Amino acid sequence: MFMGEYTHNVDDKGRLIIPAKFRNQLGDKFILIKWLEHALYGFPLNEWEIFENKLKALPMTNKDARKFQRFVFASAIEAEFDKQGRIVLPVTLREYANITKTTVIAGSGAGFEIWAADTWQAYTSDVAENFDDIADGLVDFNF
Repeated sequence: MFMGEYTHNVDDKGRLIIPAKFRNQLGDKFILIKWLEHALYGFPLNEWEIFENKLKALPMTNKDARKFQRFVFASAIEAEFDKQGRIVLPVTLREYANITKTTVIAGSGAGFEIWAADTWQAYTSDVAENFDDIADGLVDFNF
C-alpha cells in the first residue's frame, strides 16, 4: 500500500528521488504514465498488468475509449532507479504535469502520484474545502 506525502525536487538533469518506502515496494522498475488532473501515476509492475488488461478490454469501437487508451499507452514509460534511488522524468511527462522543480509524491493505494507542488497545493486545498460534500457523494458507491 502506497501511503503518505513526500516533497522532493527535480534536479537540472530531470532526475527525481522516489521515497525509500515506495522504492521498497516497486522493485527495480515501475511504469509511469500521464494521469488525471495533470498528475503522473506510478504503477508497480503487477498493478500495471491489471490496469493494462483493463485498458486493453475497452471497446475499440468507442471513441472515448480509444482516446483514453492511446493517451495512456503513448505516455507510459518504464522507469528504473539509479544507485541513489532516482528516476529520470522525461521532458514530456514534466511538461504535462507542469513540474519545474518541487514535486509532491503522494501515495494512492495501489500506486502513487507525482504532482507539481503548487498544483498539489491548489488541488488539496480545494478538496479540503469541499471534503464533506465529496464524502456525501460517495454514498452512491456504497462507501
